[in-house]
Amino acid sequence: MKLLATLALALGLILLNISTCLGDLRVGFYKGKCRNGVDVEVIVRGVVTARFNRDHSIVAALLRLYFHDCFVNGCDGSILIDGPNSEKKASPNGSVRGYDIINEAKAAVERECPGVVSCADIIALATRDAVALSVGWRWKYDVETGRRDGLVPGNVDLPPSRITVSQSIQVFANKGLTVTDMVMLLGGGHSVGFTHCPFIMDRLYNFNNTNKPDPNMSPFLLTTLRSRCPPTGARDNQEVDLDQNPFSAFVVDPSSYQQAMMRRAILWVDQELAMHPETRGLVASMARGSGFPAQFGGAMTNLGRVGVLTGNQGQVRNRCNLVNPITAGNSTPAVANKASTSGTTAAATNNTSTNAPSATTNSASTSAPSNGAANNENTSPVLGDINPMA
Repeated sequence: MKLLATLALALGLILLNISTCLGDLRVGFYKGKCRNGVDVEVIVRGVVTARFNRDHSIVAALLRLYFHDCFVNGCDGSILIDGPNSEKKASPNGSVRGYDIINEAKAAVERECPGVVSCADIIALATRDAVALSVGWRWKYDVETGRRDGLVPGNVDLPPSRITVSQSIQVFANKGLTVTDMVMLLGGGHSVGFTHCPFIMDRLYNFNNTNKPDPNMSPFLLTTLRSRCPPTGARDNQEVDLDQNPFSAFVVDPSSYQQAMMRRAILWVDQELAMHPETRGLVASMARGSGFPAQFGGAMTNLGRVGVLTGNQGQVRNRCNLVNPITAGNSTPAVANKASTSGTTAAATNNTSTNAPSATTNSASTSAPSNGAANNENTSPVLGDINPMA
């Protein structure tokens, strides 16, 4: 009996340790951490709601910002840092927007709960709220919080949207994400936002240097897009909605899967997902509307766990665009910033839509900012504004 009691105690301590580790990132992390019972999630939601009421396109913008942050250095808010070698200056992030919304939300939170809530968490919360607003709050997913902010920018090396499905599966796997996560993040992210004519011209006129259109594009869509993107005189800034249904162009829903099943996907990667043996079954299931909210929410939660800093790692920035100065009372070393799980295996090929979210795959620097952050030429998007996940 004594031996059983000892084993039970040991097992209890092990479970307690596991619970403590997992508890660093959890739903409701900030409850009870602010004066007068302030709910920081309500504050963030108020800022996002006010902006959404003026501009529905922030849904795609925030999805893309969230994806680009998590896929480079992990979800540590490093994309928000200003500077000549910052992630903001990298080519793939040239059209990323939404920084002002995060800064506004951070300022509002700081007024009520100073020095407690990380910018990384605000990105995650703001993105969730924008998605929920897009569907009229018919559904929303819970967001785990407890992240800390990173101290250095990462080397931005995002794969192009013309990456193959097999390569994309490996890229996501390198981040600890499953095939289901990939299909949900790309498909859900590409249900909102837009791209520009230059990023789809090859599919319309010279697919794989054949001087013919992509044979997997429906004639109806081909005619529609050619009228918007003529072979000559097409404006580089001409926008093409990823969801061709004007009534749902700003709604996060299964529309991209439905379009892909009809060979009407705007982006090549979305069409390929509907044809690849490892992904077509899930695409078909999502096209039928089978559990999209739960599946998408689960993928967003998993994305939010990539490369997070918790506990004493990193810091909670006072302002999202600036790292707090290192002082005697704030001596957290830059090396506390964790690197992303692995490097990319995707080939750096030609640019694609600036609208889709990019699947960033490079590992994050743990010391000085990399000069490569500002010099990467891959601007193709993999998720929605241009598409959020691109």
